[in-house]
Amino acid sequence: MFVDRVTIFVSGGSGGDGCLSFRREKYAPRGGPNGGDGGNGGNVVVRASEGYTNLAHLSHQRHWRAERGEHGEGSDRIGRGGEDLVIDVPPGTLILDRDRGHVLRDLKAPGDQVIVARGGRGGHGNAYFKSATNRAPHQVEKGSAGEQRWIVLELKVIADVGLIGLPNAGKSTLLSRISRAHPEIADYPFTTKYPNLGTVVWAEPSGRQAHPPFVVADIPGLIEGAHAGHGLGHEFLRHVERTSLLVHLVEAVPLDDSDPLQNYRTIRNELAQYSPALAERPELLVLTKMDVTGAEPARRRIERELDREVLGISAVTGQGIPQLIHRIVAWLRERPGWGGEVPAAPPLPARHNDLPQGAGAGAAGAAPVPIAGWGTGV
Repeated sequence: MFVDRVTIFVSGGSGGDGCLSFRREKYAPRGGPNGGDGGNGGNVVVRASEGYTNLAHLSHQRHWRAERGEHGEGSDRIGRGGEDLVIDVPPGTLILDRDRGHVLRDLKAPGDQVIVARGGRGGHGNAYFKSATNRAPHQVEKGSAGEQRWIVLELKVIADVGLIGLPNAGKSTLLSRISRAHPEIADYPFTTKYPNLGTVVWAEPSGRQAHPPFVVADIPGLIEGAHAGHGLGHEFLRHVERTSLLVHLVEAVPLDDSDPLQNYRTIRNELAQYSPALAERPELLVLTKMDVTGAEPARRRIERELDREVLGISAVTGQGIPQLIHRIVAWLRERPGWGGEVPAAPPLPARHNDLPQGAGAGAAGAAPVPIAGWGTGV
């Protein structure tokens, strides 16, 4: 089960009460006050952890309370403080206050954390109130209650590259070819019901890694009206917001005889309706299934009408995949802090087939077939 949004109630632990006590010993009948303070309540902390991929582990529990502080005791003994309650979430989780609507913290990197509900302060015992004029104080403080609030945890997948397009455009197949991700692949719409992530590590023939690995997200297929809740797109459009580069996959010769150019414009319209800023995100337009008859004329027509570069790939033959990876790496290299060298772009083979004869895409979950001049993904 994949869960990317949960609403939970968090409560910090209450502080312990102060103690009312006086020292009473054989030779000190009026020894004075010795009531200790109560301990502070524990905080509720939300922490980003690499061990989680979604929020399913939080979906079965609505209320989260930290441990309360213990009460103070005589002999000036301070109550033990309550332990913090740590809630682990995957990196990329956005934390919002449900009632006020503002963002508490965006946990982008592993180890990022935030206190969402502070524990209450422990109350003072009567020893705290003693003075030269008040030698036998009888006043003590109750511990204060911890903070309480409803929060919304919303996961936005963190990836360098997002694969978008209509259902059955070939997103999952491409991800399985360039990484060792195992998305479900079938010939019916909405096979992908939740985002799949794959880490791509490409190396030169010598085995030297020429650039850092990058993460690719396969976003469930979008359809017309996705921004309004149609299909699965409304649930997962938020995951595209984290990606730096969009790779828009369009089926070159759709089985339903639809126009690939119109299909491209449909998805572009959905992005603009969901978020105008998202529509301005850098994009590579890629036609898939170029091994089908009529695919190359369709690519040239779209390239001419849009007046922009249109790449073509085939997951079955491997055509164009090295060139696509090179374009992605070249773009990512321009990002601050990414670094790495850009390997030389592999030349286009004479027969537009980058794989050895007889090599196929393989079934979902199979290791990617090595492509000449490149390493395999993980």
